Amino acid sequence: MTDRDSAHGEDGAQGGRHPGHRRPTLADVAEVAGVSTATVSRFFTSPEAVSPALRGRVGSAVKELEYVPDASARALVTGRTNTLGFVVPTLDVAPFAAGVQAFQSRLAAADYTSLMAYSNYDLAEEARQVRALIARGVDGVVMVGIEHAPGLTEFLVERNVPFVNTWVFEPAAEHPCIGFDNSEAMRKMARYVLDMGHRDIAIIVGGLDDENDRARGRIEGLRRAMAERGLALPPERVVERRYGVTDGRDAFRQLMAVTSPPTAILCTSDVYAIGALLECHRMGIGVPEEISITGFDDLEISRHMNPPLTAVNVPAAEMGRLAAEYLLARIADQPAAHLTELDSVLSIRGTVAPPPVRTGGPLP
Repeated sequence: MTDRDSAHGEDGAQGGRHPGHRRPTLADVAEVAGVSTATVSRFFTSPEAVSPALRGRVGSAVKELEYVPDASARALVTGRTNTLGFVVPTLDVAPFAAGVQAFQSRLAAADYTSLMAYSNYDLAEEARQVRALIARGVDGVVMVGIEHAPGLTEFLVERNVPFVNTWVFEPAAEHPCIGFDNSEAMRKMARYVLDMGHRDIAIIVGGLDDENDRARGRIEGLRRAMAERGLALPPERVVERRYGVTDGRDAFRQLMAVTSPPTAILCTSDVYAIGALLECHRMGIGVPEEISITGFDDLEISRHMNPPLTAVNVPAAEMGRLAAEYLLARIADQPAAHLTELDSVLSIRGTVAPPPVRTGGPLP
């Protein structure tokens, strides 16, 4: 029996190039390519086991018929769905979107797809989304942060589901992580501002009341840098807000509405800093002549502000790409680094200068 004959036999129906309006089958691809259905199956599950000549014929047939493999059937054969999940706190934050895009691009190159979910900075919701992704058969999961709801990591370990934490780096982490040290990143920025002569520093932060280990790390980095100079961060110099430009503007007004306002404001996101810059323009406050402002993310738009924003650059795309590569390696039983630390660098631009000499009183 030839390959073409076996394709007729296994299909049990009329094959051919024009299967009407029904969905093309594996047997239709085999018929057009002139090979067995087993060869077509191997083309999708183990392409390296198919000769280049046959791969070319099957690939042409797949394209001609616009055939889409049945993922559930392939999963029964391989035990994999070629799908990975990514749970982020929100897609409103541009760096998360950049990380997801890089993750998805790397998966596409490996013939994998992705499923996205968001937790809204709620660890219980994150756990629910992760369990839902596992129920849908994902082969691995990416999460943001190192803190999760009780029992979540145990759930993944017990089911032998590869996972990796991102946007954080903890040298003593029990579970794999790919990211940067949020505390050290803010500490570097604070040291730069302190070296410029500032001593009265404030911070606009989000998520301290939420379950957000990245925000807590960033404010801790500022406290550490100030403590090194014998300084403290007063409670009134810490303003918490939800994430948004309007929230940054509101926080800035609060910090300025005192008798002796700070000379520098460090923000835990560029969005807060952009809001603060806009409010400076509205209030007629010069940046950096009268006040210095820094961001954290280094969004593209921040480079086009007036003046361009000094910010911590977050390697979002690299985290997304490396997270994909880590999971792909784990799934293929290949070596993968348990911990990967990425560097966060300062993008020094035009919003920081030495503090002005003030005679007292709030700014206008």
